[in-house]
Amino acid sequence: MQDTARKALVASLIVVAVVASALALWKLRILLAGLFLALIIAAAMRPSVEWMAQRRIPRGIGILLHYALLACLIGLLLWAIVPRAIDQVDNALGGIPTSSSELERQTSQSTGFKHEILARVQDALDELPSGTELVDSSLSLTFTAFEVLVGIFFTFACAAYWIFERDRAEILVMSLLPREKRRVVRDTWNLIDAKLGAYVRGLLILITFVASLLSVIFYLIGLPFWLLIGIFAGLVEIVPVLGPIAAGAVAIGVGLTDSWQLALAAGLAVLGVRLFEDYVVIPRVLGHAVGLTPLSVLVAVTSVGLLFGGFAVFLAIPFAAVLATLVDVVVRHRNPAEEDTPAVLFPAKENES
Repeated sequence: MQDTARKALVASLIVVAVVASALALWKLRILLAGLFLALIIAAAMRPSVEWMAQRRIPRGIGILLHYALLACLIGLLLWAIVPRAIDQVDNALGGIPTSSSELERQTSQSTGFKHEILARVQDALDELPSGTELVDSSLSLTFTAFEVLVGIFFTFACAAYWIFERDRAEILVMSLLPREKRRVVRDTWNLIDAKLGAYVRGLLILITFVASLLSVIFYLIGLPFWLLIGIFAGLVEIVPVLGPIAAGAVAIGVGLTDSWQLALAAGLAVLGVRLFEDYVVIPRVLGHAVGLTPLSVLVAVTSVGLLFGGFAVFLAIPFAAVLATLVDVVVRHRNPAEEDTPAVLFPAKENES
């Protein structure tokens, strides 16, 4: 009886510990997502930082150059695209009202999609808080924006520190493992790191390629709001399978506001770019960087979106790639040293022996 009671107690403690750990991880899911994103960013930057380090450029300077380049690109996009995008939105609404009386007049005179947008804007303005409530809302919004900025800084800071600390962490983990397991763990670690880095660099190339090419094509065929739709088509490359479908649907819908011929041309443009991307660009740029089938990608994106919300969808493929690699090594007993190491922009690094 005492032995049975002892086993029951131990089993209960294990169950409680597992449940408590699961709840704690669920509460910390935002933090864990930020850390995982930081590891992905570090994996994408690390080859170029190491390449500069081999040419006597300190790693710290290399990381700062990456972040400075990112800030310059964002500034360039804001300078070149945002004014034109605002003009296109203004044209879509037939002139943005600048006063409440003008808003009411345009709402009463407009119809269809424009009327719906203006009516919702007017309803939102009518429901705006006043006095103390407005101050409280402003403070809450400011605090939320501050939290977002802190999260961004935290993610990029962790990515920078991980580039410095990764080798030390690898040595520490290897020292805790049995000698016969060290090589497999190290090779698996390096393979996952290479996959994540290649995926991010390849995805950035695809986004730029699709947004630029489709914007030019939409402009040439005379599609309204060509810049906005082209940028949208590029950004939704983050969501595989569903993203291109959404881009095609939006392009066709906007084309139908003019004529069925323009809608057909827009749809064929999206389809043509997608086929060129699938058969020419992706094999040469990404290849089999993550090693996932289209079905597994769709399931991963949908599952992560349902569990963690839309903010985590762009982390679905990297997370699925990590799980797939671990399954290949642990369950299927595949040798990670014999797997093809993906290379995007940088030559593949051979696994260390």
